[in-house]
Amino acid sequence: MVETTRHRVDTRGQGDVQDLTALVARVLKASSLESGLATVAVVGSTAGITTIEFEPGAVADLNRVWEQIAPRNGHYEHHLQWGDDNGSSHVRAAMLGPSISIPFDAAQLCVGTWQQIVLIEFDTRGRSRDVIVQLIG
Repeated sequence: MVETTRHRVDTRGQGDVQDLTALVARVLKASSLESGLATVAVVGSTAGITTIEFEPGAVADLNRVWEQIAPRNGHYEHHLQWGDDNGSSHVRAAMLGPSISIPFDAAQLCVGTWQQIVLIEFDTRGRSRDVIVQLIG
């Protein structure tokens, strides 16, 4: 059986990290499924989904590393093509990916105590994101 829900998440722009764990847990609790796989995906090419210990230090470390890998003020051909300022956003999102799959059992997500599911906004402005939660079980 497959159950799919869509949710709106508002972000504040590049570097904003939103904890989705409670949302996914609520969707799972409301479902009729006991065990299977939960996939969480963000729609768009300038955001990503992963897991992290959602605390200010880890989030700051992650953002610092993203800035080292794909600096916001770096040279991006994308800027020349479209007149945008979000070339770093596309590169970061492509490297992270738009989705993650987490197993669940006994209607509980199989995550560690300090492991949260997060959406990372890479775009240079705040966005209203569609997040898809799909349960397969």
